[in-house]
Amino acid sequence: MQVAVIGAGAVGCYYGGLLLKAGHDVTFIGRQPHVDAINADGLLLDMQGFKGHLPAKAAVDTTGLAPPDLVLFCVKSADTEAAGRSLMGHLRPDTSILSLQNGVDNAPRLSAVTGHPVIPAVVYVGSGMAGPGHVRHHGGGGLAIGAAPASAALAQALNAAGIRTTIADDIATTLWSKLVINCAFNALSAVAGIAYGPMMEVAGAREVIASAVQEAVSVARASGVAMPDDLEAQILSIPAAMPNQTSSTAQDLSRGKQSEIDFLNGHVVRKGAELGIATPTNQALQVMVKLAERGREISRRA
Repeated sequence: MQVAVIGAGAVGCYYGGLLLKAGHDVTFIGRQPHVDAINADGLLLDMQGFKGHLPAKAAVDTTGLAPPDLVLFCVKSADTEAAGRSLMGHLRPDTSILSLQNGVDNAPRLSAVTGHPVIPAVVYVGSGMAGPGHVRHHGGGGLAIGAAPASAALAQALNAAGIRTTIADDIATTLWSKLVINCAFNALSAVAGIAYGPMMEVAGAREVIASAVQEAVSVARASGVAMPDDLEAQILSIPAAMPNQTSSTAQDLSRGKQSEIDFLNGHVVRKGAELGIATPTNQALQVMVKLAERGREISRRA
């Protein structure tokens, strides 16, 4: 396949790297340091059982992008519309687009901009950029994708490349379940700069997490999404299984990047307001991260 990765960060480079390793032709669209490193030496894929440079193409924009068979759309949620517009003129009618993004509404937002069907996906991977053009895999790696005419063929190709891919019977439930996990952990981990294990040792953390989960589940159900009855218990078991994990929001703040908190806890707050459901815990978590971002901006100007 001809594959374009829009947003060559940790997620895009990991999945794009596996497709490269399987022999597909992958072009990465990303920031200049990663683009320069990939064009000079290839993508450095660093994972258990394999570490090596894989020849690839990279660019900072889509100007010269030939219409691909598959687009892995991996930009931050706030950049969905702008990055989507950059794809105009670079899609064929049969191009498949997978939205590998946090949040629950990126696929329809992207489809509205491009006028092209978009398949939502939920990402279960721990990866990070260890340097320019260097993606390091920490664990996981599965994908759940929505049902669409192209989904079966895509799942087959992705599985053949070592990407464990399932087609979700109800992608809305899967998307919201991942969102609730993010609402539970991301803000607390980010503001404290702490991993999940030590976070749970702080008195009151478990209760705050449970409250955020209960609010988000109530909003999801009021939106017509079926949610598992045991989701809270599943979420509260995560820190014991992944004690050293820090959230993507924590990583964003530590690197001085804008977070996606408005599309995580913030989405729950907005939908709750529309539906008449109080979400004070999620609002407090959203505001905590926004305050941290604001404080960083003020410090930069000083």
